[in-house]
Amino acid sequence: MEKNLRQEDINLVKVVLFGPESTGKTTLSDQLARHYDTVWVEEYARPYLQKVWNQERRTCEPKDIMPIAYGQIALENRLAKRADRVLICDTDLLETKVYSEEYYGGFVDPLLAEAAQQNSYDLYFLTYIDTPWVADDLRDRPEQRLEMFNAFKNALEKSNRPYILLKGDKETRLKIAVEAIDAILKDKRNLYSYSDSLQS
Repeated sequence: MEKNLRQEDINLVKVVLFGPESTGKTTLSDQLARHYDTVWVEEYARPYLQKVWNQERRTCEPKDIMPIAYGQIALENRLAKRADRVLICDTDLLETKVYSEEYYGGFVDPLLAEAAQQNSYDLYFLTYIDTPWVADDLRDRPEQRLEMFNAFKNALEKSNRPYILLKGDKETRLKIAVEAIDAILKDKRNLYSYSDSLQS
């Protein structure tokens, strides 16, 4: 895999908020980061594409996909060094791959496809479309929310990624996510304790 698309090896629990636009990923990322007193990785594509829109009055094109992918991983690797136990990711390269497939007739750069498959996370939270649609300069498929949701769900299942479907209000989603992350943290602590006992 190309070096600039590879995760750095840092001992953290890494979780991804995954799903269509306007489904509460950013809200929950911020809530989880506050809960665990850690950092969260924003979606690099949003400021990148907002700048493109502001300066050129155009939306995302195929030529933008790889700069977005490189920027996302660079941001993740940089913030991972500042995280405490848990790294919350508002997106990942698998999400970028889904958008490339859905918007550009199935096309995905081979480098992106490889990196999306090889980079790993402990858990994905798949956000459902039971949140209100909020329009902005970049969002453009309010009538295709279910179609996009199914594309994201299929990508997780095809890639054999562990995921939990999140539905309901903010409080319900946060509670489910915290319980799942706490379980992973507990398992890791137990594993480390067992490993230490073997070495003593």
